[in-house]
Amino acid sequence: MLAAQRRDLLLDRLRRDRRVVAKDIATELGISEDTIRRDLRDLAAAGMCQRVYGGALPASPAVADYPTRRQVGVDSKERVATAAAALVQPGMTIIVDGGTTALAVARALPASLRATVVTHSPTVGAALAEHPGVEVYLLGGRLFKHSVVACGAAAVEAAQAVNADLFLLGVTGVHPDAGLTTGDADEAAMKRALAQRAADTYVLASAEKIGAASRFAVLPLTAVAGIVTDAPPEDDTLRRLVDGGLAIVHA
Repeated sequence: MLAAQRRDLLLDRLRRDRRVVAKDIATELGISEDTIRRDLRDLAAAGMCQRVYGGALPASPAVADYPTRRQVGVDSKERVATAAAALVQPGMTIIVDGGTTALAVARALPASLRATVVTHSPTVGAALAEHPGVEVYLLGGRLFKHSVVACGAAAVEAAQAVNADLFLLGVTGVHPDAGLTTGDADEAAMKRALAQRAADTYVLASAEKIGAASRFAVLPLTAVAGIVTDAPPEDDTLRRLVDGGLAIVHA
């Protein structure tokens, strides 16, 4: 089998099974495991998969730059945002993450809401400026331009003063094996710091993020209260998450 044919097969298995085990594919094709690993390295370099120990997972499309991501899955993100906004009750203190789905959540909150919102996203803060009953606290730090959020030591330190009822967490990948992931190490650390300051954490996961993975772990699935997603209930990956005991809020 030619290299191009092997890579097409690997991509097909990633779409179908949401994972590839190098040893299993090598046995099936009667070739060396090193050959499959080289193919996976090439696919990962092209942004077409995320390598993990023993194989690979589908790469998340949500690692593109911010302007590009604003055009990806717009309707899907709005559905997730509407469902997530319904989790917010009057009088709550909530932490809203950064990113395009979190921005959609801010815009979906009712204008009459009375609550406190803490965020490290200036775009989320600005979106809430016209909500008269919402008190907004911005956490400062180094601006990570990919997601337009504050990260780094100063932002993590500022988060330690927060106590919230709910954290709406954005990630780029939700996978039964890899857990919750994102594309930057500092951003992952900031998300963990925020999750530690909330009684409950719900993940904002539009359909394209379910079954995908990125380079850096944020949290294990056991560390969150549930996932808000518009992925269809019959999705195989979603069923695996439910079988693992994870609560799903369907958008």
